[in-house]
Amino acid sequence: MATDYIPRPDDKFDQFQEHFVDYVVANKTALGVTTDEADALTDEKTAWTSAFGAHMDAQSAAKSATTAKDDARAPLETTIRALAGRFQASKTITDAQREAMQIPVHSTSRTRVGVPTTRPVGTVDTSRRLSHIIDFRDEDSPRSKAKPAGVAGCEIWVKVGGNAPADPSELRYVATDTATPYLAEYPGADAGKPAHYWLRWVNTRGEKGPWSDTITATIPG
Repeated sequence: MATDYIPRPDDKFDQFQEHFVDYVVANKTALGVTTDEADALTDEKTAWTSAFGAHMDAQSAAKSATTAKDDARAPLETTIRALAGRFQASKTITDAQREAMQIPVHSTSRTRVGVPTTRPVGTVDTSRRLSHIIDFRDEDSPRSKAKPAGVAGCEIWVKVGGNAPADPSELRYVATDTATPYLAEYPGADAGKPAHYWLRWVNTRGEKGPWSDTITATIPG
């Protein structure tokens, strides 16, 4: 499975962002970056550096510094991703420049989409009458709404009433949702019954991944 080019650990991210920002600012004309964009990028870098320094100085006790660090990282990471996406799509920026910024150099040859190997992790919001709002994330990145590479959507299957299913033959197909969350609605006769969900990823070739754990929630009346 492909890994994100922006490092997740803060210390690695700090090294990456400094290299990226310094390169972009120093080469803004060649990269087609405006002065306003470069200034905004620099301001976000400054905010991150200050917040990350405070976080490192009081890592064990500074919960507020951690929050500030996270708040500072979010806009900087968003800006980096937006610029990197623009640089990757540009026909005038070379692969050497992309490598110098440490962003992915995309292959021009197509690779076959693989069969999904991870499982969706689901939660159910029961705040709406006769409805379930099903949120699904990938088990390898549960904080992100992004689907795994090559995945077209999440298949949702359910058994209403009784004990949790032991076999897929007990389930009925609900939908294939391309973006979380999914709204499942039920008739009044199902109020108070448990709904047992199984989820799995399906790729763009229609190939299925492994089933999730059973997710059970009562249908609110």
